[in-house]
Amino acid sequence: MAEEDDAQRPPAVGHPMAIDHAATSASPGLPGFLARPSDAPVYHGFKVLHDVVVDGFTFGMITDFEAEPVSYGDAFVVAPDNSRAGLVWQVSETHVFEQACTETEDRWGVWAVTFPLPMTSRENVAANLTTVILLLKAKWENWKSQQGSLDKP
Repeated sequence: MAEEDDAQRPPAVGHPMAIDHAATSASPGLPGFLARPSDAPVYHGFKVLHDVVVDGFTFGMITDFEAEPVSYGDAFVVAPDNSRAGLVWQVSETHVFEQACTETEDRWGVWAVTFPLPMTSRENVAANLTTVILLLKAKWENWKSQQGSLDKP
């Protein structure tokens, strides 16, 4: 019966993930993003695009838009202090910048954003990051100031 149910289901649809196969893992046989070492930052195990840096913020990709063209996906940004925030992005002419998940001790939120250019080249990725960098930087600075106040008695 289960085989019949499986045959009737449509195939799973998704986008390829941008896995950093060189990332360390806390468990042999599992990639780093599934078995993140205790001292590793969030989004460990996904590709960081070291050549896409805007105002000291580096773009990291979770959805591998270089493997196949996509108009939406997941990514992250690495701040100058190596702290990170998630991005849920979509290519659109309509400007969106909204909080998708709240900040935590190890992540300064997840932000739903739109990008005006297709994610078809590293140059476009940098240009897209430029469109939201001032807003992201403000969120990072606010998170940093709140983290500092948590450390004080």
